[in-house]
Amino acid sequence: MAVETVKANGIEIAYETFGDPGARPLLLVMGLGAQMIVWQDEFCTAIAERGFHVVRFDNRDAGLSTHMHDAPEPDVAAAMGGDYTSATYTLDDMADDSVGLLAELGIDAAHVVGASMGGMIAQTIAIRHPQRVLSLTSIMSTPGPRVAPPTEAAAAALMVPPATSREEAIERAIAATKVIGSPGFPPDEEWIAESAGVAYDRAFDPPGFARQFVAIQASGDRTEQLGGVRVPTLVVHGADDPLVTLPGGEATAAAIPDAELVVIPGMGHNLPRQVWPQVVDAIVRTADRAG
Repeated sequence: MAVETVKANGIEIAYETFGDPGARPLLLVMGLGAQMIVWQDEFCTAIAERGFHVVRFDNRDAGLSTHMHDAPEPDVAAAMGGDYTSATYTLDDMADDSVGLLAELGIDAAHVVGASMGGMIAQTIAIRHPQRVLSLTSIMSTPGPRVAPPTEAAAAALMVPPATSREEAIERAIAATKVIGSPGFPPDEEWIAESAGVAYDRAFDPPGFARQFVAIQASGDRTEQLGGVRVPTLVVHGADDPLVTLPGGEATAAAIPDAELVVIPGMGHNLPRQVWPQVVDAIVRTADRAG
């Protein structure tokens, strides 16, 4: 397994694959400021072993994909107040990135799984490119930035000033997980620290995080458009998610005809290893509904 890159939608996209290339294609879309490695290798392998060719990739402004370093400075405060003029792109563009990657890989359509902002992108793919989506899984996500506001503590954890060193990035990651993670499943601080260090070494770009955040705000609400989604859909949400609270998942499932909502007690805004079997089973069940 090695990181490869393709040019799609005008940018370079870094990606990795797991499993048999002839198996059912499944695309994993990651969330705000997060790199594809947050989809842990073992999680990707667990899905691949169920008969899928799994593709994970770095969104624009994250990881080893193109970073918009020459873009105007994003104004997070203005975007939260409804002024989106500093947006360099929207979730539409990020959805088109995803579809461009599939096209470059020769994949006509895939089972699309997104987490957090990745769930928003996955929803947008299903809206903009329905022919490219075999089934849709939206995890700890929402149909719009105003639907499921975070708790005060979670919002503060999200908006903490950027780290100024590798050590500080690791400390921030551990502290953030204690706030937005899963209260029902004790965090593996050793793994969090190791992962945060790897992510920092791989790519550290606070303005990229801000550009993605502004893109979310600028993309508006998808509730009405989601009513037109006609593929088997799974919505997974943690009962104890403080960052994208449970109404986000409930609203997503309510908006999409025949969507299945799976609420996991004790789960916050992450995917602890203990819930993987349940989540993988549900993803497979949803893909099987597509035939």
